[in-house]
Amino acid sequence: MKILLVHNNYGKYSGEEAVVDKMASTFHEHGHEVCFYRLTTERSRESLSGKIKGFLCGIYSPSGVKGLREILEREKPDVVNVHNLYPFISPAALFECKKAKVPVVMTVHNFRLICPTGLFMRNGKPCEVCLQKRNEWSCIRYNCEHSYLKSVGYTLRNVYARWTGAYKDNVNTFACITEFQEEKLMEAGFDKNKIVVIPNSIDAPSGYEATLGSYIAYIGRLSYEKGYDLLVETARKHPEIQFCLAGAKREDTNIAFPENVRLMGYLKGKELESFIKNARLVAIPSRCYEGFPMAILEAAQFGKPCIGPDHGGFTEIIGKGESAIGRLFEPNNLNDLEKQVLTLWNQPVLTEELGHKAYEKLRKEYSSEVVYRKWDELFTKILYG
Repeated sequence: MKILLVHNNYGKYSGEEAVVDKMASTFHEHGHEVCFYRLTTERSRESLSGKIKGFLCGIYSPSGVKGLREILEREKPDVVNVHNLYPFISPAALFECKKAKVPVVMTVHNFRLICPTGLFMRNGKPCEVCLQKRNEWSCIRYNCEHSYLKSVGYTLRNVYARWTGAYKDNVNTFACITEFQEEKLMEAGFDKNKIVVIPNSIDAPSGYEATLGSYIAYIGRLSYEKGYDLLVETARKHPEIQFCLAGAKREDTNIAFPENVRLMGYLKGKELESFIKNARLVAIPSRCYEGFPMAILEAAQFGKPCIGPDHGGFTEIIGKGESAIGRLFEPNNLNDLEKQVLTLWNQPVLTEELGHKAYEKLRKEYSSEVVYRKWDELFTKILYG
C-alpha cells in the first residue's frame, strides 16, 4: 500500500510533527510505501509579506493546491492521510484528491474543524461558542488570537472551508484521537458514519523498573492555559514536597517560585526519560481540553500515574473508578488539585498500583503496534470494503 502523508509543519517542532514522523516510520516498518507532501510555516511570520501570504493562503492556497495535484499525479498513492493543512496547503487542496479518486483519511489532532484557533479555548479556559452557534464569527468578536489580523484570518479560512464543503465533501474518514473529539464533531454536524477513533501511540516497553520517585513532575510548556501556576501554588502550600517542572517558558510571568519548585527547562530523549523515572507521579493541571496529552503515555512507559483535569480527553484516558490509571480533579480547582496530589504522594502503594495500571493500559490500548493495527484495518476497509 502506498500512503501519502500531507502536513503543513508548524513554526516550531510540535506534537503533531512527532505524530506524523512516528506514523511514517511505523507504516514503513510494516512494509508500506510512504511519500510526503510537506510544507512548513517556519520563519514565515517574521516578515509582513510572510504574514500576508499566510493570511491569504489559509483561505485558498494556489501553490498548495497545485503542489498536491502534482504529487498525486507523480506518486499515485492508494490513500492520502491528511494532518494539518494551514496555512500553505489549505483545505481547498482536498478537492484534488477527489478529482484523482484517491480516498482521504484526516487525522484530527485538535478542534480546528469547529473552532478557528483549534483549541476550544478563550482567555485560558475552555470555550465552545463557535460549536454552539455553528459558525466561527465569535473568533473575531472575542479576538481569540489576541491579534485582529490573526483572528480574522483564522475565521475566514474556517468559514471558506465550511462554505465550500472542503472537509465534509472530500474527506472519506475523520480519524479522531479521542472519543471526546468524536462527540464534538458529531455535535457540529459531521456524519457519524465517517468518524472513527484512533488514538495517538507510543512504543510500549516490555517492562519497567518500579521506582518510588522523589518529586512531583510536570511536563509541558509553562503557559497559563496549561495550568502550571496551579501546581506552583500547590507547591507553595506544601514545602515538604519537591516539584520539578520540565518545559519551555512561553510567556512573561510575575510568579515567584518557592524553593521547593525546580525549573528543569525543555527536556527530551534520555533526559526526559530519566526525569519521569525519578518522579513519583506526573501532574498535568491543564485549564484547556488539549487534544491527546502525550505526557500521560510517556509517564505510563515507566509505570507512573498522572493527575489531570476532569475534562476533554483527560477523562477517558485517565479514567475513573476501578479502571483509573491516575486521578482526576475538578478543572481549575486549586483545592481539588491539592487534594489529589496529597492523596497520591502520601499513599505510595496506591501510586504504584495506579502506575502499573497505566503501564498495562498503554500496552493494551496505546502501544504503537496496537494502534497500527487500527490504521491498517481502516485503510483496508476504505480500499477494499
